[in-house]
Order: sequence, then C-alpha cells, then structure tokens
Amino acid sequence: MITPKQRAYLKGLANSLEPVFQVGKGGVNDAQVAQIDDYLRVHELMKIKVLDNSLYSAKEAAAEIAEKINAEVVQVIGSKAVLYKQNPEKPVIVLK
Repeated sequence: MITPKQRAYLKGLANSLEPVFQVGKGGVNDAQVAQIDDYLRVHELMKIKVLDNSLYSAKEAAAEIAEKINAEVVQVIGSKAVLYKQNPEKPVIVLK
C-alpha cells in the first residue's frame, strides 16, 4: 500500500507519460495482463487508456488489472489510468 505522499510523487512522474496499452471492446484479457505485468516489472509506472468502445470504465479496467498482477492504481482521470508496481529485485523508482 502506498501513502498519499508517495501517490502524489507517482502522479508527478506519470504526468509526462503517454499511454502504453489500450483496453478496447475486447476488455481485459490474460495475454494483455501478462504484457502489462512484464512492462511494469521493467518500468514500474505506466499509463493505460480505455477506449470509448470498451465495456469497462477506466476505473474498472485499472482495478481489474491491478488486482490480477498485484499492482497499485495511482490515479484514474477520464479514460486514462496510472498503475504502479515496484520491482522487488531492482527498483527503478525509490519511494520515500
């Protein structure tokens, strides 16, 4: 669990990021979740975008993905969500 101060720090880092993955009308599938998990293992922080034709809202998609890969939802704004998962072996982002 991340603290509000850590969440604010991560929001600041995510501000300049572009969405890396999209959730469309197919929803969240296992292959996509595996790719997101691999991406987070390297980068630790990412944005996803939920397309308008998706059956999910950004909040629902982010919560489902985060639950499956044990990540944290940092924020959801509109159709975009920010996810964070610390790499236990080689942390890229150091939270205070």
